[in-house]
Amino acid sequence: MAVSPSPSATGANGGRSIPLSRSRNRVWLVSAVVVLISILGLVFSTVQLGTPLRPGLDFTGGTQIQLERDCGETCLDLQVSSVSEALLGLDLPSSAEEPLPKLSATRVQLLDGGESLLLRLPTLSAAQGQGVITGLADVAGPFVEGGQSVDTIGPSLGSQLLRSSLVSLLVAFAGIAAYITIRYDGRFAFLALVALAHDVVIVCGIFAWLGLGIQLEVDSLFAVALLTIAGYSVNDTVVVFDRIRERSRANAQLPVSQQVDLAVSATLTRTLYTSGTTLLPLLALIFFGGLTLYWFAIALALGVVVGSWSSIALAPSLLTLWDRGSA
Repeated sequence: MAVSPSPSATGANGGRSIPLSRSRNRVWLVSAVVVLISILGLVFSTVQLGTPLRPGLDFTGGTQIQLERDCGETCLDLQVSSVSEALLGLDLPSSAEEPLPKLSATRVQLLDGGESLLLRLPTLSAAQGQGVITGLADVAGPFVEGGQSVDTIGPSLGSQLLRSSLVSLLVAFAGIAAYITIRYDGRFAFLALVALAHDVVIVCGIFAWLGLGIQLEVDSLFAVALLTIAGYSVNDTVVVFDRIRERSRANAQLPVSQQVDLAVSATLTRTLYTSGTTLLPLLALIFFGGLTLYWFAIALALGVVVGSWSSIALAPSLLTLWDRGSA
C-alpha cells in the first residue's frame, strides 16, 4: 500500500515525513489478510497432503526424467492421459535386487507447449529408466538425441536432505533471533522476529496454494530461498530500526509515532532502490533462467517484495504501539 507524504508532516529539521503512523491500521489489515490466506493454504495442504508444502524429488526420493521432443516446426498433440496409460503398459526389467516399480503414481507434466515431457517416478534403476524412455518413444517421440535428463535420488538420501534443510532453517532463524536480541532492546528484537515470521509464512503459504493448485513441489532450492529471504528481511528491518534509534536520540522530545514517520521517510528511497536492483536479476532469472531456477527466482522475488513491505511498513508501524514510552 503506497502512503503519500503529507505536507503537514514535518520533522524538526523541516523535512517532510510519511504519515505511516496514521495509516497503521490499514497496514496491519493488509498484512493480516495475506498472512491469514497463507496460513489457510498451509493448513489445507497439511490436511490434503499430510505436509504444509508438497515435497519434491529432493525430499521424497525417486527418479525424474525429462525428455525433449523432436517436433520439427510443430509438435504433435500429446495428452497427459496418453502418457500415463503408456506407462502402465510398460514391461520394465526387474530382478531380486531391482523390484518392479509401481508406475501408477507417476506424475506427468507437459512443458513448453508440449515440447518437453517431465516424469516423476518411483526410484528406477538405469535399465528401468532406459526402458521408460524407449517405451514412450511410440507415444511421445521421437526425442531429441542428447535431450534426455535422468536424475535419481534414493529415499534415504531424500530424507537426509529434508532433515538437513529443516535443521539449517532452524539454526539460521535461531542465530538471527539471538543476534537481534543482543543488538537491540526487547521491542526491536520482538518486532524484527515478527517481520521475519510474516515474510516466511507468506512465501510458504503462496507455495502451499501453488502445491494444491498446480501440484508445485518444493525442493532444496526452496530451502535456500527461505534462508536468503530471512537474511534480506532482517537486514532491511535493522536498517530502519537503526534510523529510528538515531531519531530517538536526536529528537527525544518527539512522540514515537513521529520519530517512526521521520525514520521511514529517510529510509524509504534506499529501501525501494535496494529492492528494485535486487528484483532486476531475479526477473532476468524468471524470464530467461530456464525451468531449473524458475521457482527459486519466484520465491526470492516474493521474499524481496514481502520483506520490503514488512521492513518499511509493518515493523515500524507496530513500534508505534509504544507511543507513550520512549523509543
